[in-house]
Amino acid sequence: MITAINGIKGSRFRRAAAVTVTAGAVLATGALTAAPAQAVTKPSIVAAGGYVMNNATGKTLYTKAADTKRSTGSTTKIMTAKVVLSQANLNLDAKVTIQKAYSDYIVANTASSAHLIVGDKVTVRQLLYGLMLPSGCDAAYALADKFGTGSTRAARVKSFIAKMNSTAKTLGLTNTKFDSFDGIGNGNNYSTPRDLTKLASNVMKNATFKTVVKTKSYTAKTVTKTGSIRTMTAWTNTNTLLSSYSGTIGVKTGSGPEAKYCLVFAATRNGKTVIGTVLASSSVPQRATDATKLLNYGFATI
Repeated sequence: MITAINGIKGSRFRRAAAVTVTAGAVLATGALTAAPAQAVTKPSIVAAGGYVMNNATGKTLYTKAADTKRSTGSTTKIMTAKVVLSQANLNLDAKVTIQKAYSDYIVANTASSAHLIVGDKVTVRQLLYGLMLPSGCDAAYALADKFGTGSTRAARVKSFIAKMNSTAKTLGLTNTKFDSFDGIGNGNNYSTPRDLTKLASNVMKNATFKTVVKTKSYTAKTVTKTGSIRTMTAWTNTNTLLSSYSGTIGVKTGSGPEAKYCLVFAATRNGKTVIGTVLASSSVPQRATDATKLLNYGFATI
């Protein structure tokens, strides 16, 4: 009887052991683990070129003709701001007197404008808002004139553009060249989605730049040539993602006959930042749609 009972116990033990071994084998092969998440489909965009990366690590998340050189339009002004903000002992409250040459330039080129008024004294900080929000080419001209070196305006502008190119070289932007301070190029102003994204990632480390490019609207109070205070019409940011895409923190739009419609963009969600660029999209709404697709893809794959 005792033997029989022990036999039953032994049989049960052997069966239990077999089940345990089998379960262990199953777990080892992963058969009982959760099914892997379905791969995120790479989006299709209208823009001729696009690039997205993890801002923290620099890891590439998306590419489409990412290293093809294209006209950049006013996304050029990211570098304009970078050069200004890199000046030694920069005084953001220093005043710049608006010259007639700046407004004449706007008229001659039918350029985007911050509607700066000749004779007004505008601070460097205000010019940066005028540069990045309404994409003022007059503000870009004023900054180039202020921070270039030389005895003539032409010489100062030339030296400022040289600084833009030397900065591009320092940052390793090998497919980038500037021949203007605002993107109204003379046939030799170009970059790539990858280079512009790297540039934006770099300058977004600057607190002033980061504050400016995430601002939806800004009103400047300037000193007129008679000494009175003028409240200028509010500048509205041309980057519509600031209103349409939750978490957007910048960066800059661009457009032009050759550039078509461009957008350098960045957004932060759940502590992670995705940054990227689309070049040569088909319209203002489409560049925002393209960027939205790439941001969604970036956050899904980061």
